[in-house]
Amino acid sequence: MDTVFRLPDLGEGLQDAEIVAWQVGVGDHVVADQPLLSVETDKAVVEIPSPRAGRIAALHGAPGDRVAVGAVLVEFEAGAAHDSGAIVGEVVGEAGAAAPAPGPGAAPLRPATGVRAAPAVRRMAAEHGLDLTAITGTGPDGAITVADLDAADAARPNAAEPLTGVRRAMLHHMTRAGREVVRATVTGEADVHCWAPQTDVTVRLIRAVVRGCAVAPALNAWLDPAAETRVLHRQVDLGIALDTGEGLFTPVLRDAGRRSDDELRRMLETLKAEVAQRSLAHDALVGQTITLSNFGMHGGRFAELVVMPPQVAILGAGRAQLRMVVVDGAPAVRRLLPLSLSFDHRAVTGLEATRFLNAVITDLQQP
Repeated sequence: MDTVFRLPDLGEGLQDAEIVAWQVGVGDHVVADQPLLSVETDKAVVEIPSPRAGRIAALHGAPGDRVAVGAVLVEFEAGAAHDSGAIVGEVVGEAGAAAPAPGPGAAPLRPATGVRAAPAVRRMAAEHGLDLTAITGTGPDGAITVADLDAADAARPNAAEPLTGVRRAMLHHMTRAGREVVRATVTGEADVHCWAPQTDVTVRLIRAVVRGCAVAPALNAWLDPAAETRVLHRQVDLGIALDTGEGLFTPVLRDAGRRSDDELRRMLETLKAEVAQRSLAHDALVGQTITLSNFGMHGGRFAELVVMPPQVAILGAGRAQLRMVVVDGAPAVRRLLPLSLSFDHRAVTGLEATRFLNAVITDLQQP
């Protein structure tokens, strides 16, 4: 039986993954399909199960390491595997026989690492970067408890937090955008006082972006500066910026211009749910031709937004507010929606940008 377990193909073209936490230690006995570790891709956290029963001889990689598909993760001890049940940290007694599993309420068994800790405690320690060998346990027979982890975590000085997963991907993407794009921004306001109370703001914004792309196709484009070419897209594959506690996601609404309002709302809800569950397919995160950021739901009026290449434009909507304006020569209170259009000035002229923004405003000001 093979004693080496490698990172399996996670599908959807993914070439590597980042180790989040090990759920087993060297010397532990595991059974088939027991979780060995969790890994993170750009879209999901996935538990990797054991392909067989056996005792762990070596682990390769630490939390935060990126591991290529096919790289060795685990080495098992040679010899026939003995499936003795879901036992982690099995102890061999003086006679060489395996000790029985602990009963309910019993202290965790001591694995070969010399640390008494339940699997959940080990996993939590790995996630928080805590060294179990440096922590004094206060549980039965010196077992390390969750309270011990909390106390050790609170006693640590502030330290640099490594960026992992989505945060690290965001770092790389934004660095690239800042390095490559010659960004410019124009702003304006749409008078949306005529909107009905139950208007779906995001769907209206999507419709307005589609209209803007029809009037100014240069903004629904990809730029290849090395080849000195651009692609003008007939179809609007709209990126929707979603800010989460884990970082920024921009899933794609495919062919937004051909969707009904109900379809757009259903698609939006599906994308939001998949982002929350980290279950997005890889294809749902690539291929945006232009992006919309409805940041006004969180606050703010205008913004200089980040254009993510090869795209050349992103429209942002701030928070609508009642303001005093002049209408037909007289003062009036109107609900105004602030808009910010950031674009790559290498591919888009100022005239094209203002033409796009004016088309968006005109569309939004319709009842």
